[in-house]
Amino acid sequence: MNTNIVEEEKTKLKTGYTTGSSATAASKAALLSIINQKKIEDVDILLPKRSYVSIPIYSCEFGSDRAKCSVIKNGGDDPDVTHGAEIIVELSFIEKINEIEIDGGEGVGIVTKPGLGLEINKPAINPVPKKMISENLREIGEEILLKKGIRVVISVPKGKELGPKTDNPRLGIINGISILGTSGIVIPFSTAAYAASIRQNLDVAIAAGNDTVVLTTGGRSEDFAKKLVDLPEHCFVQIGDFSGYAIQQCGRKNIKRAYVVGFIGKLAKMAAGVKQTHVKGSKVDMSFLAELAQKCNANEGVIQEIKKANTARHVSEIIQKNKIVGFFDLICSETYKHMRKHSEEKVPIDVVLFDFEGNILARKSQE
Repeated sequence: MNTNIVEEEKTKLKTGYTTGSSATAASKAALLSIINQKKIEDVDILLPKRSYVSIPIYSCEFGSDRAKCSVIKNGGDDPDVTHGAEIIVELSFIEKINEIEIDGGEGVGIVTKPGLGLEINKPAINPVPKKMISENLREIGEEILLKKGIRVVISVPKGKELGPKTDNPRLGIINGISILGTSGIVIPFSTAAYAASIRQNLDVAIAAGNDTVVLTTGGRSEDFAKKLVDLPEHCFVQIGDFSGYAIQQCGRKNIKRAYVVGFIGKLAKMAAGVKQTHVKGSKVDMSFLAELAQKCNANEGVIQEIKKANTARHVSEIIQKNKIVGFFDLICSETYKHMRKHSEEKVPIDVVLFDFEGNILARKSQE
């Protein structure tokens, strides 16, 4: 058997569907089960891009005027905390002719901060899923809607415990998950989803009246940054590998000051000008780091050691062991230069390089 084919199969990641699509499928199944008075096993739902996707129904109970159906959220190969969660819809009829009401029940978060384009103190159900649910119900429920309205209540039994594992607490969404989705399908390792969460985080900070943000490369650097900068939770934005994108968005949204905080690994890549630091082939460039060491008058032995180093952390140990002065400052100033450029020179930046104990190794900000 051709091993290349196996490899290709392995790398072709499966798409999944969003919580919004899951809720839409459960809603459609619930209405169909009332209309046809039989259990529904799967439904085709219309996505925002006007194509259909088939989604299996996990459970289906119905009577003459109400039904309860659920879908097990399938994130495909996207590492999403909601993968495997049960999304339940209870559908009933109401007196308001031609209206579709969509509400959140247990495990759907409540919005407490502005900036998300959602009503405060209302369930965190985004406009696109609401529109998807309405469109899909109208498609099959025309006759019913001539005489009455439909009420949909979405709940996620595990939502309360899943909520804290998402960005929701920082965005001011409490007690559950959000019903999300712009396209209805989840693209694996969803760059789009990560980018959207960075934009949302910035929007929440701006809506709360904050124009200073702290961009961190992960949870650990964020914890250290919180000891350095006293700002509300929503001003801390975990940018992961999307440093160039995040600072560009800061420029476009008129952020007045951005801290860029991280450890040697990610900052070494930013210093080398890599905008997306997880990109294949963007391993830390040891010859670039060796050049920086050379600029700091490191001797040939140290330079060769750096070129053969295993990781950026290893490089920082070599630098400290040999007391090379100015190396970490160069990392910060190179990172500063590239990040300023990505922000289109709009955002004052303060770059902070931490060691793994949370001590500041170097820092560079506007002169």
